[in-house]
Amino acid sequence: MDHFNRLVSDQLVTMEKLLYLQGELERCQQIEEELQTLQKATDLESVQTDIRLMKKELKEIQTMFEKQTEEVINSYREMNFTPSF
Repeated sequence: MDHFNRLVSDQLVTMEKLLYLQGELERCQQIEEELQTLQKATDLESVQTDIRLMKKELKEIQTMFEKQTEEVINSYREMNFTPSF
C-alpha cells in the first residue's frame, strides 16, 4: 500500500507540473500572437524559442506521467491479486 501511495503522490506532483506548464505554454502563445501583431521580430523569436523548449518539456512530462500511470495501475493490480492474510 505504501508503494501505491508513493506512486500516486509522485503522479500528483507530475500532474501539477503538467498543468502549470500547459498554462505557461498557453500564456506564451498568447504573447506570441500579440508580438506578431506588433511585428517585434526580436522579442517574437525569443518567445518562440521559449515555446519550443516548453513544448519539449511538456512532451517529456507527459511521457513521465503516462509511465507513472502504468506503474500506479500495475501496483493497484498487484495489491488486488496479492492475498491478504
